[in-house]
Formats: sequence, C-alpha cells, structure tokens
Amino acid sequence: MAEEGKRVGGISSGLAVLLNGEDRKENSSKTRLVSSFDDFGNQPVERALEYIFGLPNRSLGQLTGPVDAQLVRSILKNEFSKFCVKSGDLVDKRDGIHISKDGCESQLVGLEELSICGDIRIIKPPLLVESLAMFSSARSNAYVWKGKWMYEVLLETSGVQQLGWATRSCPFTDHKGVGDADDSYAFDGKRVSKWNKDAEPYGQPWVVGDVIGCCIDLDHDEILFYRNGISLGVAFCGLRKMGPESGYYPAISLSQGERCELNFGARPFKYPIQGFLPLKVPPPANLLAMQLLQCLSRLSDTIGVERVESSLVGKLRRLKRFVSLDEVFYPVCHGICEEFFSVLEGYSGSIEYVAWGPLLSFLMEVFRVQAPHDYSVLDRFIDVFLEFQESCLMFEHIINALSSCCKTASLVLTECPYSGSYSYLAIVCHILRRKELMVLWWKLADFELLFEGFLSQKSPNKQDLQCMMPSVWWPSSGEDMYNDGRSMMLTTTALSEAINKIEEKHRDLCLLVMQFVPPTAPAQLPGSVFRTFLQNILLKNRGADRSVPPPGVSSNSVLVSLYTVILHFLSEGFAMRDICGWLKRCEPRGHDVGFLHRGGEQSFPVDLFLKNDPHRTDISRLGGSFSHLSKSHPVYDQESEVIRWEEGCMDDEETRVTHKTTQKPCCCSSYDIELSKISKHQIRYSAKGSRVHCGPIPDRSAHVTAECSEGSLNDEITDKPSTSEQSAPDFGYCPKRDIRIVQRESDMSSATLREEELLDTLLLLYHIGVAPNFKQASYYMSHQAQSISLLEETDKQIKERVCSEKLKRLKEARNDYREDIIDCVRHCAWYRLSLFSRWKQRAMYATCIWIVHLLLVLSRVDSLFIYIPEFYLETLVDCFHVLRKSDPPFVPPAIFIKQGLSSFQEKCVLPCGR
Repeated sequence: MAEEGKRVGGISSGLAVLLNGEDRKENSSKTRLVSSFDDFGNQPVERALEYIFGLPNRSLGQLTGPVDAQLVRSILKNEFSKFCVKSGDLVDKRDGIHISKDGCESQLVGLEELSICGDIRIIKPPLLVESLAMFSSARSNAYVWKGKWMYEVLLETSGVQQLGWATRSCPFTDHKGVGDADDSYAFDGKRVSKWNKDAEPYGQPWVVGDVIGCCIDLDHDEILFYRNGISLGVAFCGLRKMGPESGYYPAISLSQGERCELNFGARPFKYPIQGFLPLKVPPPANLLAMQLLQCLSRLSDTIGVERVESSLVGKLRRLKRFVSLDEVFYPVCHGICEEFFSVLEGYSGSIEYVAWGPLLSFLMEVFRVQAPHDYSVLDRFIDVFLEFQESCLMFEHIINALSSCCKTASLVLTECPYSGSYSYLAIVCHILRRKELMVLWWKLADFELLFEGFLSQKSPNKQDLQCMMPSVWWPSSGEDMYNDGRSMMLTTTALSEAINKIEEKHRDLCLLVMQFVPPTAPAQLPGSVFRTFLQNILLKNRGADRSVPPPGVSSNSVLVSLYTVILHFLSEGFAMRDICGWLKRCEPRGHDVGFLHRGGEQSFPVDLFLKNDPHRTDISRLGGSFSHLSKSHPVYDQESEVIRWEEGCMDDEETRVTHKTTQKPCCCSSYDIELSKISKHQIRYSAKGSRVHCGPIPDRSAHVTAECSEGSLNDEITDKPSTSEQSAPDFGYCPKRDIRIVQRESDMSSATLREEELLDTLLLLYHIGVAPNFKQASYYMSHQAQSISLLEETDKQIKERVCSEKLKRLKEARNDYREDIIDCVRHCAWYRLSLFSRWKQRAMYATCIWIVHLLLVLSRVDSLFIYIPEFYLETLVDCFHVLRKSDPPFVPPAIFIKQGLSSFQEKCVLPCGR
C-alpha cells in the first residue's frame, strides 16, 4: 500500500491512524488503517513511548521484550535522572530569610507560640486558626530582611482581621495588634483600611473564601496586598531597612470568632505572584513528580479517543496504535505510578504539596473542567492509583484540596454554566461513588469540616458583582432599554444556570452521604451519617443568628446550601426510589412526589419537640424555655408517638382544594401560565424562554432588575404582615376533626432519617441562616427605591436651570445616587438568583402551608403545643411575608392566615412584633 508510507497530519513515523472523516462517509463499513513506517521498519510502540515520556523522536531503540513496569521505570531512571535531587540540595540556601529552629524540623514555618497574645486555637493542621479571645495576635517563626516574599491567607470568616507584617519590636496586647504600632503593617478588609499606627482607606471589602496575598518587597521597601490574585496596590512604602539579625515577620490579629488559614508555602499558593517567593521552600520531589504527572497526562491523550487537545496526538479525532491500548496503558501507567510513589516516599512531606498542586491539576485536566467530563479515563487512572498503599494518604490530601477549592471558587461569567465550585464538586461526587474512597473520607477526623467546605459558596463583593454583571438596567434608568436590559437578562440567565448546576452537585453529594452505610458495629442504617452531620451543624450554629456570633459557627453559605438541598428534597423529591424506600414508609405511588406535595394523611413525630437535644437547649418554645416546660408541664407518655391527621384544605363551601383533589393548592397549580404573557417591560418579555429551572415552574431569574425596581420585596422583611393586601375568596381552613395519636412503628429505628426530621431541620436552617440574607436583600431593595426617588427629584431640579454652583452640586449628587442604584440592582439580582428562584418560591409556599396545618392541629393539644419552638412561627410568618412580595406573589388566602394566627395567639402570648 503506497499510502501507508506517507506521514499523516505531521505525526512522526510509527503511528497508525484510524480515519473516520470523509473517507468513512464513502464507505461506512470499512476503516482505513494508515501507518507510517520509516525506512528501518521500527515498531510503533517505541514512538508511542517517546511521545508519552516526552523524549526526542527515535531516541528509543527497538524493544526486544514486552512493555512492562520494569521497562518503564528503567526508561524513567535513565531519562529523568536530571530531575532527581541530591541530599545537599535539601538545605534551604536562600538568602534573606531566617527560620527559627524547632528541633529537627528546622525548615518548618508556623506560628511562634511565645508570640501569641490572646487565645488562638489551631482548628486543623497545618494552620487553620481561630481566635477565642476578644482580640488575639501572633507572628510566625520566620522573618525576612531582603528579597521579595509572600504568604497567603484563606479567609474562613470575613470580620475584623489585621493581616500583614511586623517586626519583633511590635507589642501585642489585648487591644493592639498588627498595624497598631511602628514597624507593623496590616490590611483589614472588613473596615477596608490599611493600618500603621493609624488607619487609612485601602483595598476592597473582603468576603468569606477570599485569598489574601501578603507580599513584602524589601528590594524596594514596599508592602503590597492581593485579593484573589488581583493587586490592591502598594499599601506601604519606605520600610525601614533590616539586617540578618532581625527582620519582618508574617503576623496576624483576629477578633473573637474570626478564622483564617495561613499558607507560608507548605502547599502551592492559590494565586502565586510572579517574583515573590514562599517562606517555605517547595519540597525537592515536586519537580520530578511534575515530570511524571506530565507523562501520565500525555498517556491520557493516547486513550482519550474523542478528546480534541492542543497536543500533537490530540489533534486527530481518533488515534490507535498497532499495540492494543490496554496492553500499553496498564504497564506504562503502573510503572510511572511506581516511580511516582517511590519519589514521594523518599522525601517526607512531599505528598501534601504534590497532591494539592500538580496532582490535583492533573486529575482536573483528565476529568475536564467543562462538561462533558471524561469519567472513563479518570477511572482508569484511579484504578491504578488505588493499587498502591500510599494512595490512601494521597487521596486524603486530594479530598482536602477539593474541599478548599470549593471555598475559594468564584463565579466567572465567561465560564458559565460550569463555573464556581461546579467542577470540583463534579469530580468529588464521582470519585466518592467508590466505596473505599467514601470510607476514607468518612474516617477522616475532619470529615464534617470537609463536608462544609464542599457546601460552601463564595459570595461576591461590590467589585465581584461588577465583573459578573457589567451591564445594569432598571426601568426608569433612561438608558438603552433594549441593549442594556437584554444584556443583563442574558447575564442573569447564565449566572442562574451556573448556580443551578452547583446546587445540583450539592444534592448529588448529600445523596451519596445519605446512602452511605459506614462499616461499623453494630451496623448503622442508611441516612445515619447525614443525620449526625445535620445534628452537629445545628449544634455548632446555635448562636449563628446573634448580632455577634460565637466562635466556631459555620459559614452562612453552608447553612444556605444545606437549606437549599433539603428544601429541594422535600419539595421536588429525591429522584431515587431506594432513598424513599428507607427514608419514609409511604405508598409506592408517593415515591415520585415530594414530601411537601404528597397530600393525604399527614404525620409528625412529636418526639422532635419533646427531646432535650443539645442544639435545642437554648431555643425558646411557645410556652417558654424547655427547662421550665419540662418541670411545669412534663410529657412522658407521648415521647414515642406520632400525631396523624388528614391534610387540611382551603374550602369555599363549593370547592375543596388539597393535593389529592383535581384542583391543586397554589404551590402545585398552573397559575404560572401567566408568565408567558407579554410584559410591559422588554426585559420581562425577553426572559420568557429561559431554560433556567429546577422544577415544573420555570425560573424567572432574568427579571431581577425589574422586580427590584417595582418593589417585589420592597418592604422590610421584618415588618410582618397579618393579612394579604390582595382580594381573595372567603376561604377557610377545614382540617379533619379527629386527631389520632398512634404508636410509632416498632421497626423504625431511632437512627433512621425521617422526612419530618428534615423538615424540622429545614425550618431551623432558615431561621439561623437564610432569614438574615432576606433581610439584607430587603435593605438593598429599600435603599434602591429611596435612591431612585432621590435621583428623580435631582433630575427634576437640574431641569429647572438652577445657578451654576448649585447645578454642580446636583450633578455630583446625581452621580452618587446613580452609583447607589447600580450597586443595589446588582445586589438585588444576586440575592434573587441565589435565594429566590421559582422552584424555591414554590417549595417555600408548600412548607408554609404544611407548617400551618401542623400548628393548627397541635393547637388542639395543649400539652404538645407549648413545646413547639418559636422559630416555627417566626419562620412561617417571615416566609409568608417574603412570598407575598415575590413576583407573581404566592398569596395564601387572607382568612386562612388570619384564622391560623388567631388560633396560635389563643394558645400563647406571642412576644411583641411577631
């Protein structure tokens, strides 16, 4: 065959190409195998190995035996010997830095214990720290006096922290820390200031998940700070020159409850700054490990059949060699991994750095950040990794790294919809389907902290929102309605899709944990691990709703994510029959219906109110504190019982409306058909075809700006409504007259996760985590309405042709009002996207109706009603108020609410304002 001697696509000799382009169209039953032998007839396997190991063409002679791990390691040792590190190179020979000796670990950079003032606790090694005192300060055990150096701080909280550099002469007290004295310099993103004895405006406000780069340039005597790799500018200049005997130490000061994670170089920097060095030198094995991982990356090119990469081989659609891929892949991969783990074992402390850096990058590259993901190729590599005992520690670090990445990942408009933490969640959900890796994660001491990391979502600040939503429009803005309105509509639609995908992965991860049965004795039931996690979350966040939360509370985004996951499960269902089978005893036809919309007979385990759970000890009940009620109104005989009743309805004496009737309640009705009508605003009409939804009711995230300006949630959420302002039929509540209190099923273990328990958790999560966000959204909406009014009044005065001096002031004021409106529109859009999509409105309404039914039934049982937590009623009224201001409004019948609240007030005296 003459054409077999040609070079195909520039590929070096020895490769065989399976063509499937136009030639395949001509004869689909045949494929042409085109090989390119050179004049000497070398076999193609040598050329394949040269490509995988990055060797020059024809550098390998003809192989005399099979490709096995021994051959691979011999090639690696011969060709990669230049990357091996000699023992003399293990000593840090960098000039300009001094690290205090600490036993044998002379190169370990951490906090100097003697420098700590206050109470700083290390929550998790290496350096996740928290202040337990009102104000705590500390410095590291390393100082620098020349050169350019940096360290990174991952913010676990976003309160008052002072991060920077200080000399040993800087005094730390209960009230003074970094930046409060000479020779100490700090950045505080809470107060957006830089500190050197006095405060000056500097930088940007920080948020949870930000990575602050603290850089010192002693060649130019400057200190700079970076937020997520973006320079905030030179903060300080003219630093005093120091010598080898003393220098500038990394130093931090934290208010009570503030947490941050310090990275002096023990892990790769998240945002390395060119020219600045870490205080801790990277491990010597890192360079060789990177070379080996690059070999694995090129190996993945050869087996990624449908992948189109920029590499030489990847430019072809299909690539096949004379040697079977399976014959080449396993021995080559296994040999590389043998050398890889041998290298890591030879240099202690290397595995963490390599796992967080090049190894994580390799796995993400193989998996692919954007969908469709390459699950099969990733699985082949993981299969080989797991054959090595050392891989357990490696995967521990990988899980830690992925959790950390979820905390720091920001939504980027150009990367939507696969943006933010999506890619990290997608890969962790995939690898945790392996039982051995799920068990590995569960056995980690910080299992729950890592779980919280996966559920974290980074909130944007003003500058982030400006990048995410460059174009802003509101109906009275006077700007180009079509272009600006359509641009913002497209932006909010893209961001909504990204948020939906992240929420989907949160649900997938929680379902994996729900299904997981830990290898313990005695055996636990499915759902027990997730149940324990929820209980511990509630326990540690008992004071999260206070104005000054106590130390240790979770990030607000974790509480909101958990709330969203549970809300979706209860409203839209679990979409997994095996979950429903053990989660709740219900008829098969009810498995596909969410708990909140199931209808028919309702039940609730009374023991949720009667148990003295640790996370409920300081929660007020409708009848007072639990300790008081347990003494004055003890209830013993109903602790293992369930109260049952028939679903209530709204009844106008002609039409009975329940989930079982043809006509459905508002949450399940087809009222949203009006959404397809043409709105008076172009931005509303353009969003009609939005694909962003998580349930049967389409999402309307694109209408955010119009809704904000029209006052969708314009009233203060704290102003609780008692009746609806809209007219409604004369509905009344008609529960079934008989209430049955029956024994709970004897075979239902107390460790079984129940949907009613999830509902109880949902309400508490709303109370401590979600409600503050709605209050903040209400602030921005109210402030926006006020600014619009002031802007219109200013425009009116400008048109009156006032004097030049007054005109100048009016124009300046107009610019300020306009900037306020733009900022408010962006914040309102963000809250609408992240908290209030249509399926969430639907689910919130169903939750309210379910709780009203429960409270009305329990109001007839005095001994039980007084044990109901106050947050049930507070959450109910708060949700109703939020829903009333939604668009279109979920407005429950006025008399329905009025009768319900009247019944509650007859049973207890509610505190003022509720």
